[in-house]
Amino acid sequence: MRKYEVVFIVKPLEEEAVNAVIDKFSKLITDNGGTIDKEDRWGKKRLAYEIKDNTEGFYDLFYVTAEPACMKECDRVMKITDELLKHMIVRADED
Repeated sequence: MRKYEVVFIVKPLEEEAVNAVIDKFSKLITDNGGTIDKEDRWGKKRLAYEIKDNTEGFYDLFYVTAEPACMKECDRVMKITDELLKHMIVRADED
């Protein structure tokens, strides 16, 4: 098991819709054998530049412990999810 940081930006939708997208990825990670050690919701922020005709987005950060296959599946699903503007999965340093 390795540690990862998963950060993603959700389109500025209704609060319930944003929570549904975040829960979708939380469930995806746990269903594939990973654990979310910590979640940090940054909330609605102004973007540095326009992405897909949006100037704002909801930022969320997961600290995850999972196998590489779990993160590969998470990345695949994030790429095809229309509600996401951007995402990034980074392997964290193991101290």
